[in-house]
This record gives sequence, C-alpha cells and structure tokens, in this order.
Amino acid sequence: MCNPVQPQPCPILSVRQESAHEWTFRVATDARPQHGQFMQLSIPKVGEAPISVSAQGEGWLEFTIRSVGRVTNVIFQKQPGDLLFLRGPYGKGWPVEALRGKHLVVLTGGTGLAPVRSLLNMAAADPGFARSVHLVSGFKNEAGIVFHQELEAWRSSFTTLYALDNDPREGWRTGLVPSFVPEIPFDSFGGDYAVLVVGPPPMMKFTGLALMANGVEAEKVWMSFERKMSCAVGKCGHCRIDEVYVCLDGPVFPYTVARDLVD
Repeated sequence: MCNPVQPQPCPILSVRQESAHEWTFRVATDARPQHGQFMQLSIPKVGEAPISVSAQGEGWLEFTIRSVGRVTNVIFQKQPGDLLFLRGPYGKGWPVEALRGKHLVVLTGGTGLAPVRSLLNMAAADPGFARSVHLVSGFKNEAGIVFHQELEAWRSSFTTLYALDNDPREGWRTGLVPSFVPEIPFDSFGGDYAVLVVGPPPMMKFTGLALMANGVEAEKVWMSFERKMSCAVGKCGHCRIDEVYVCLDGPVFPYTVARDLVD
C-alpha cells in the first residue's frame, strides 16, 4: 500500500525570483491539489515545511516560498534538476463550486496572493466562472511585489486595485488593504457574492472587521490560515486552536469560524 505520509522525490523544473525575498519553484509531480490546499515540502535530514500551491499544470506544481527558516533556507540553495520531497495535498481548499457564478471579491496581503493565485488564473482563463472579479492586493513596499506579470495581466480580466503600504508607485494606490474595502461595490452585487481573504494575521483580522462594518455577510467570507502547521495530519497539535486543527479543518475556513481562531 502507498504510505500517504511518505514524501516522494520530485525534480525541480525551474526556479524564478519573484521579489527581494520570495522565489517560485516549479516541481514535477502528478499530485492534483484543489485550489487553496497545501503540500509538505521536505529536505532529508533537514526538515519539512507546509507550503501552499501557487500554480499548477499538467505534471507540475509551483510553490512560492519566502526564506524564513532552516528548511526554506536549504530549499533556496536548490537548482533545476535537484530534488525536493513532497507529500500531500492536505487540508481544505477554497469552496470553488460555492464561488461559481458569484461576484468574486479577493483581498490579499503580501505573499497571501500565492494561495489564491491558481484560482485567479482559473477565473481569468474561464470568464464564465464568476460574474465579476474584484481583486485588491496590497504589499508592504515595491521590493515585496510578487507575480508582476500576472498582476498586469489580471488588470484586463478583473477589476483590480493594487496598493503599497506607504510608498508611491505609478498606477498603484497607497494604503492598507482594509482601508479599500468601502470602495468595493457590494451594494451592486444583489447579495450574490463571495469574498476570499488571505494575508498576514493582522491584515486578515482588520480586513474581516472592515467587511463586517460595510455590511458584508459573514457567511459569504472565507479566509486561509497557515498557522504553525507541522505534521499536516492532525497528530502533532502544533496548529491546534481550541478544538480546531488548522491542517485538517483548514487552511481555508468560513469567516464564521475564522473570526474566533485567536490564541
């Protein structure tokens, strides 16, 4: 029998720098995760880390990684042809069928764009998937912008608002993502909408509050968490919050649950 938690060696096909600190690794694999699920990436004798799938295609997956620890530091030393070890996919992804035919609003902060990137690419390739797509993406500064080409391409498919926290940039706004929530025309959607939020915990917290303050229905909002996940199968307890295991019950949660996931 196949061991569902045994990592499989997968060759790296390409490595691409996205920003000052993030790189995207394309890896050969037959795994077919749902949009929003994650995989465990590992290096033998070093460790493993949960990483969201940022894009996928026939025979490959992409992972956009920020070097923030021992495992990711070693991954950053890898080149095309080297091996990464993968297991998964794990967790619950975005509720794709519940989004179909809706006015879709996506709010992201920093590399929080990665877990929703594959879904956005699907929506761009299939104009009939959503009635409209409103994308608000914020970054700390210009050096932190990821997926430059897609951000520009999405301008022609979606209603976009791109922002930097404090720095000016031509064609971009200045400010934090929650401050732009009042500009989204929820009143014109006739109640037929869905909202996805993903980013750093403070960004998600205050974006959720801004959505509620602007009359958005909590049942129509989903958020993605990647809090301290380790084993990915609900055994180690690292990601447990009260009775919730983020790796099993998430990482995507309805806001009616997400708003209470506080340590």
